[in-house]
Amino acid sequence: MKTVCGIDLGTQSCKVLIYDYETKTVLARSQTPVDMISENDGTREQKAEWYDAALKSCFDKIDAGLKATVAAIGISGHQHSFVPLDEAGKPLYNVKLWCDTSTADECEQITSAAGAAIPVGTGVASGEGVLIAETGLPMRPGYTAPKVQWLKNHKPELFAKLRHILLPHDYLNFLLTGEYTAEYGDASGTALFDVRKREWSKKVCDLIDPAVIGYLPGLVEPGAIAGKVSETAAAFFGLPVGALVASGGGDNMMGAIGTGAVKDGFLTMSLGTSGTLFGFSNTPVIDPSGNLAAFCSSSGGWLPLLCTMNCTVASEEFRALFGLDVKAFDAEAAKASIGADGMVILPFFNGERTPNLPNGRASVNGATSANFKRENLARASLESAIFGMRIGMEGFSELGFKAREIRLIGGGAKSKIWQSIAANVMNLPVRVPKSDEAAAMGGAIQALWTLLKQEAIPDVSIESLVDEHVVLDGSATATPDPESVAAYNAAYQEYAKYLAVLSPLYK
Repeated sequence: MKTVCGIDLGTQSCKVLIYDYETKTVLARSQTPVDMISENDGTREQKAEWYDAALKSCFDKIDAGLKATVAAIGISGHQHSFVPLDEAGKPLYNVKLWCDTSTADECEQITSAAGAAIPVGTGVASGEGVLIAETGLPMRPGYTAPKVQWLKNHKPELFAKLRHILLPHDYLNFLLTGEYTAEYGDASGTALFDVRKREWSKKVCDLIDPAVIGYLPGLVEPGAIAGKVSETAAAFFGLPVGALVASGGGDNMMGAIGTGAVKDGFLTMSLGTSGTLFGFSNTPVIDPSGNLAAFCSSSGGWLPLLCTMNCTVASEEFRALFGLDVKAFDAEAAKASIGADGMVILPFFNGERTPNLPNGRASVNGATSANFKRENLARASLESAIFGMRIGMEGFSELGFKAREIRLIGGGAKSKIWQSIAANVMNLPVRVPKSDEAAAMGGAIQALWTLLKQEAIPDVSIESLVDEHVVLDGSATATPDPESVAAYNAAYQEYAKYLAVLSPLYK
């Protein structure tokens, strides 16, 4: 028997699954939590050594005989986080995470440097315009580039020792293979990458330091091999020596594969700590406003994406405040009407990425003595997550992306009320994959794609594999209701009103 392994290194945990692709059965799953360092200045960090330990813990929970069947591995990792390594491949400093907002000054520094370098007669009017023209992205605190600038500004003695810039999934690939590699999808989220040409951008790297381009790993195409499991990694993790390690990708890119968003028109919405809305495109989708990130996919093509930093955060905060479990909280929210009787929550507990409000703060708006009730607070917190996503939906429409359906994943996907809110706010049908580990499953499918291409089936397509292995839950669907859609259009306008008035406070 041969199996493939999918690994998902998330912000809060590391997950591993073993998949028998012949019987289409997940044979084993394991999970280990990963801690986080948080500070009031927006710092959100982890230690790379925690990733080593978490991955080993996950594999230690799986039967040795089953691990021996693994023929290929595909790895998903949270995007943008900066893993700085020295010449010997040892971590130099903590991993600054995607949700770290302490690099706002570095974003301004890089953007200003880009503006100062504008060539005469190009018609580009600003530093941000230069960056979008070069990479498809503005400079935002979530991306990797300002984190590299932060290390240079705040830890110059460590920056002097920097030799390898990796993302979390790249780092796990390195642990398994000893090879330094990257792939287009995850690389496109660094803001150091030209998404049109699908290559590292020396122009942007030079804005930080001319040496940076030399610290970035070599690029491998989707479906290609990043390396093979080394003897050292095999002994440490209990895996077969020489098992293939696929290119892997960012969690959103792997989530796209794991939900079937590898064809035009399908959108995936992920409801987790962060919220993402993304869809496959055969051509680059560049948003001049910068709200939609112009990412590449990890299956070929491109993956325009909206990311909010506070998706399930508000509901979790209010749920903890009320002392309710998830089902009880949803039941409470269901008592309230659409629009929460005029109550609006801006859920920016962690600052915000879209809209770009790194100093954002959460607020409850529209409260009166009549509507200040627990059910309205519960419903407003759920609605706020999807209202944040609608910004992306409007961007997709403006750029000509014709959406047909949403595939819903993440912890919030299990909630019937959230499924309904998503369908009606977005005015699109919502379907939920049966597997609740979309990123890990995406890694497993990508691993299978790579394995089959090596086994003399070079023309096998990722689309055909997705059609075969991604199963949707027929009982977990929601379709828009015209009356509810109209009510949510009005409620969204209220949300947009408060957002417009309060945003200048958080720039």
